[in-house]
Amino acid sequence: MLILVVIAGFFFWSVKSGQMDDLEGPAYRILMDDDDIKPEEKKQHKESS
Repeated sequence: MLILVVIAGFFFWSVKSGQMDDLEGPAYRILMDDDDIKPEEKKQHKESS
């Protein structure tokens, strides 16, 4: 019974603190990160490499 109370306490704490607000956003942000670079910046990045 005590274990159930502890688990429920951690669950409600994580929900209240915003841990479960957006679970998919960071994964999509990684995939869309390269789209923000302008073509001129890509050209400069390739030349400096």
